Amino acid sequence: VYLAGFLGMKGEPRLQGRPHRLCGTAWQHLRSPKASMGGRHGENHRTLLNEGEEAEMETFGYKTHGFRRALCIAGYILSCGILLLVFYWKPAWDVWANCVPCDLQEADVVLLRTTDEFHMYSWKKVTWISLSSLDYIRRDSAVVADESSLLNRVVRKPDLKVRCIQVQKIRYAWDLAASRFQKVGKLICGPNTIEVEITPIWKLLVKEVLNLFYVFQLFSVCLWLAEDYIEYSVAIVLMSLLSMALTVYDLRKQSVKLHRLVESHNSVPVKVCRRQAGLQAMESRHLVPGDLLVLERGRLMLPCDAILISGVCIVNEGMLTGESIPVTKTCLPRDNGQQPWQASCADDYRRHVLFCGTQIIQAKGDGREPAKAVVLRTGFNTAKGDLVRSILYPKPMNFRLYRDAIRFLMFLIGIAGIGMVYTVCVFALNGEAAGEVVKKALDVITIAVPPALPAALTSGIIYTQRRLKRKGIFCISPQRINVCGQLNLICFDKTGTLTEDGLDLWGLVLAKGQSFQNACSFSPGSPVPWGPACGAMVSCHSLVLLDGQVQGDPLDLKMFEATHWEIEESKDDGELACAMIVKPGPKASHAPIRGMAILHQFPFSSALQRMSVIVQEFSGDHHIFMKGAPERVTHFCHPNSVPPSFTSQLQFYTSRGFRVIALAHKTLPAGMPAASLTREDVESNLTFLGFLILENRLKRETRPVLEELTAARIRNVMVTGDNIQTAITVAREAGMILPGSRVILVEASAQVGRPLASITWKLVEESKIDRCSGPEDRHSALGGGPPSGLGSSPFHFCMSGSSYEVITQSFGHLLPKLLLNGTVFARMSPAQKASLVQEFQKMDYFVGMCGDGANDCGALKVAHAGISLSEQEASVASPFTSRTPSVECVPELIRQGRAALVTSFCMFKYMALYSIIQYLGILLLYWQLNTFGNYQFLFQDLAITTLIGMTMSLNGAYPKLVPFRPAARLTSPPLLLSVALNILFSLALQVCGFVLVQKQPWYSADDLLSACAPRNTSLMGSPAPTGLSQGVHGMRNSTGGEEKEEEESYQSYENTTVWLLSTINCLLVAVVFSKGKPFRQPVHKNYVFVFVLVVQLAVCLFFLFASLDELYARMELVCTPSTWRIALLVMLMVTFAVSFTVEVSRGLFGEGGLSGGQTGQEDSASGGGRPEPSRPMITEGILRPLSCLIRVHKAADIKT
Repeated sequence: VYLAGFLGMKGEPRLQGRPHRLCGTAWQHLRSPKASMGGRHGENHRTLLNEGEEAEMETFGYKTHGFRRALCIAGYILSCGILLLVFYWKPAWDVWANCVPCDLQEADVVLLRTTDEFHMYSWKKVTWISLSSLDYIRRDSAVVADESSLLNRVVRKPDLKVRCIQVQKIRYAWDLAASRFQKVGKLICGPNTIEVEITPIWKLLVKEVLNLFYVFQLFSVCLWLAEDYIEYSVAIVLMSLLSMALTVYDLRKQSVKLHRLVESHNSVPVKVCRRQAGLQAMESRHLVPGDLLVLERGRLMLPCDAILISGVCIVNEGMLTGESIPVTKTCLPRDNGQQPWQASCADDYRRHVLFCGTQIIQAKGDGREPAKAVVLRTGFNTAKGDLVRSILYPKPMNFRLYRDAIRFLMFLIGIAGIGMVYTVCVFALNGEAAGEVVKKALDVITIAVPPALPAALTSGIIYTQRRLKRKGIFCISPQRINVCGQLNLICFDKTGTLTEDGLDLWGLVLAKGQSFQNACSFSPGSPVPWGPACGAMVSCHSLVLLDGQVQGDPLDLKMFEATHWEIEESKDDGELACAMIVKPGPKASHAPIRGMAILHQFPFSSALQRMSVIVQEFSGDHHIFMKGAPERVTHFCHPNSVPPSFTSQLQFYTSRGFRVIALAHKTLPAGMPAASLTREDVESNLTFLGFLILENRLKRETRPVLEELTAARIRNVMVTGDNIQTAITVAREAGMILPGSRVILVEASAQVGRPLASITWKLVEESKIDRCSGPEDRHSALGGGPPSGLGSSPFHFCMSGSSYEVITQSFGHLLPKLLLNGTVFARMSPAQKASLVQEFQKMDYFVGMCGDGANDCGALKVAHAGISLSEQEASVASPFTSRTPSVECVPELIRQGRAALVTSFCMFKYMALYSIIQYLGILLLYWQLNTFGNYQFLFQDLAITTLIGMTMSLNGAYPKLVPFRPAARLTSPPLLLSVALNILFSLALQVCGFVLVQKQPWYSADDLLSACAPRNTSLMGSPAPTGLSQGVHGMRNSTGGEEKEEEESYQSYENTTVWLLSTINCLLVAVVFSKGKPFRQPVHKNYVFVFVLVVQLAVCLFFLFASLDELYARMELVCTPSTWRIALLVMLMVTFAVSFTVEVSRGLFGEGGLSGGQTGQEDSASGGGRPEPSRPMITEGILRPLSCLIRVHKAADIKT
């Protein structure tokens, strides 16, 4: 099958120009001469689907070949379905075997491969959709008027058919002009529904049975039943059925829950205005892109993505961002140009878009008309559809731990191969029948390869997820928990994360002429005096009135409350119908006006760093007010209105940690229509009013948390949209920048029209920039580096978002050096935050991001561990959500991640050692054509391994973060050394017992009563048991033919010795490998685990020293003298002492782990690709609580 797959892969053409998207082996293969001959399949055999997007895939065209198909069907029959099962696991092989490559336009099967490092394959059938069957499509009419539109390009005329495929719930149509599959709307997109069917139980059961783990179980059970091992087989079958039942129940529960989550989306009553039918009510499932939605007053859960073209809407986007703060959406500005709407408002198009799944709290139209929006996307193409698809098709984790586990499984298979050769030689030389030899050889595989290893690696994750939930930290991506144990750099947002969310208003610094007035401090309860600055404070905000309460951004709320004005909704039916009214309250200062109406808002945007409003005094003039970042606001002000001391005054306050907002204003000329003004018209020739000063206080827990992270050698970086001086001051107060450290401000600029960019360095404590022409201070895009001569004192680089952008584009070679000591990044846009996180990841950092706002969503998603501080239980913005808005969740998550990672290693080592111990014992007994008995296997697998596997992972996290991290690789030399040494200790223990028992004076290979005969009573200390077989095994009668004794037995002194040693050794290995400090709680605090170990050890010692006839007969043990039993106990104690000493000394001197602050990442923890939808990542490890921890082996049917 592998050869067939390899030859089939040769048929793919070389992928021109995309070597960086392929793994090394695949790329080298595709570059081969044979692969380059793929041109014979046509130039259009391969294209990209979703090019440049996160879900980018390669598509290959194939056509079903009749002869190949017939051969495959014959193979299915002759192999009894095994070939079909292989094709189920390897869909690419299925296509390569059944089809021949061809152009995509001729293909009836499309093979898809993700372009990430996983290269996951899937295939889809090409289907045809006939549009002529639809009632409202006439056969002789054009589909749309524009012949160049995408919809016309995908429809084949005159029969009006569309060729398409459906990938991950999205339908793609064949573009006849571009020769590729593309997303289309209208008729091709299907109904506006997000259908998540409740998977039938029989389907879930079939998929579960076809899982590789259960196929291996089925193979083992068939092998055991062929050898009449009924009891053990029945036990494993029952456990497997119970496991499958639990798995199916859990998957069914998840399917029902997700179905109910999206069910209400498909039947939302809406009103649509269409050309011919006019205004009509319908269910949302009938919406198509281009429909005109009429948004009436009242709450509405939006069933599609739509762009607002008239009116204003207040929406709750908590489903998208995790923030429940109302967001204002404004209508798309009218533009007479021909460019697309997204290009005309590229700064922040989201402020005009109503996203599916968000709730419209309030909708206001223009005048007496209701608000209107045009449907953009429907179904799974919407924002909510993307969320559901991310749940159905989660990204796999590219973490070295899981890949190393697979490699170690392959190693164990190799060990099993050696054991098979040994078994064949031993049994063949002793004259066993060929069928029996094959059975014994296959038995070795079921012993040496632990199928429970992948589940064991995830057991720590499941327990950790429960502990995190109890602490208010929720996780939607459990596989990232282990990655948290490797974090060595944390990026923090500032406002609301490190500092208090609610700012305190400190005062106003007004500009008058060419100077600033003295600061006007606010005292509690005293209102702001009337003036243009007060007008800006009462009107330039995004607050809304909901259910009689003013709600909105905390900064806007604090600013408005200081004025003691009030908000009310307009009751006018004319021009002010949709306006928001602000009036002086009873405690407000005297104002010459009765109030103002906010006619139009240009909302705040992180990219623009400002907001503006158009207001009208009651029966008075129209005014423009602006507030935003001081550096941005001054660009729109008349230069004469900005005092020369602007920069020094700004630095004075920001260097003291205040948050500074600039205010600006202008009065519109009389008669100018406010409704027709664009943002460019509004934001020009403003008069600078001054600064609004807000006090930005640190949260109480911020400094202790950052000190704890610093002590653990975990880097702390601030990434904020605030002023850089304010950010530096907060960084000093928080402990990110320690006293005595030198802060270097990096400023880069690129002037329009000039090919070279410049970069300057400035010590923040200095008052001016040294602009010498030397290479240490000023650099062009042709070279240069950070300044030298800093001495031995630590230093920190700080830069703004604009400088970061220039450095990224023009000084790429300097960026890693700057990031290595970069601590503060201010005025960063959401896209720049995400880019910064990715740049740190390129430097082999494991990056965590902690933020609380929508501006951090991009960075939260791309980070290895994104932590959203939100009141919601789960947010699509990040893998982790802390219900408590405190950075204390960051060290807690790292502690739990380290504990989970170490637990995974402990379980790995134990499962590996357990398999090897049993493997060595079986091979020793095979030398005498013997093996363990049925109940001996049952006791080891069920009573020992299952219970240990379920309780070993219960250790909690150690409360202190140590300055190094656990190792990230299963194949690290210290860990491999630990496993190798313990294998040698176990081998020596069992070989010594196996050899020494044969040297005992009471030993007899044929007489099992020799050690318990009356003459040895003094040695035994107990009477001899009766009923023991006189032979070592069920002896074959050589004189009377091939008759068997009625009962076969595996009783022998070697069997008893080896089984007791291996069983108790498994308990001792569990104690040795149960790591406690420095990453987990000590073993003695895992009370359940200790209790289980004590009970198991007591039972094993009872087996060792008891001489109960019925018990020994059932367990197929034989009686031995007391001195030998004590000798076995001494050997076990010596082995335990040596193993424990070596493990402890290795942990102290050889293991250590990775330094918390160094960049030692082996692999990125985030990746693309999609696993099978029927097996979400969260189910890997929790759905097999019993059978996944059971070793699958059997007692061989041995005859002498």
